[in-house]
Amino acid sequence: MTTVTVIYTALFYAAMLLFVLGVGRKILIYARTPQPLKIPITPAPTTKVGVWVRMAREVVLFESLFKATKWTWLFGWIFHLSLLLAFFRHLRYALSPESFLWPLVNLELVQTAGKYGGYAMLIGLLGLLARRIFVDRVRYISSPSDFLMLILLMAIAGSGLMMTFISHTDIVALKAFTLGLFYFDPQPLPASLFLLVHLGLVALLLIIFPFSKLLHAPGLFFSPTRNQVDNPREQRWTRGWTAENTDTPKPG
Repeated sequence: MTTVTVIYTALFYAAMLLFVLGVGRKILIYARTPQPLKIPITPAPTTKVGVWVRMAREVVLFESLFKATKWTWLFGWIFHLSLLLAFFRHLRYALSPESFLWPLVNLELVQTAGKYGGYAMLIGLLGLLARRIFVDRVRYISSPSDFLMLILLMAIAGSGLMMTFISHTDIVALKAFTLGLFYFDPQPLPASLFLLVHLGLVALLLIIFPFSKLLHAPGLFFSPTRNQVDNPREQRWTRGWTAENTDTPKPG
């Protein structure tokens, strides 16, 4: 086993461990954070089913972002759709032919869409970067980490495109390396410059994800402005502030 294989194997195990523990810890904090007020953004649903439908629209269509700014919605939706396509395309590296999901990720349409989705991902990221540079009010509230995160994502997409269209790598060996990580049986990693850059950047993204604004992905589901039912008159809201002390104090 080469030194590069050992380094990248250790790197990905460490990155995945930090990612799972970091995101899990943050989700636990979100779940335990009190929601002392009824603050759903109106017009809000008055039933739990309505809340689920609203959350589905928010996750799939970015409804609130569409109402706020159309250009940001367009570039953001393009990026996230391309990210989803890339996820399905990359599943072929993590699944064995015996998996029941294998026929899905082997579809020619999914592979082709994911292949060219890298260009759409770059377009979406460039649009979001231009927004932070040229829109005064957005530039004013942007921190260096906001720009660096977009640049990191662009570098990941760019290095992936380089491997797809310019410097091809041994995908059979890459699949063996990926499955080896899942089975704790490390396999040799192909010695391709763009592949090493791509995997290194992905590992870096996994490491910094739990400490970045990318946590809006799980955080959306814990947003009280989105996940609360609008029924303050029908039901008293006590979650997180009176649930542990509901006894009426006695006089004297």
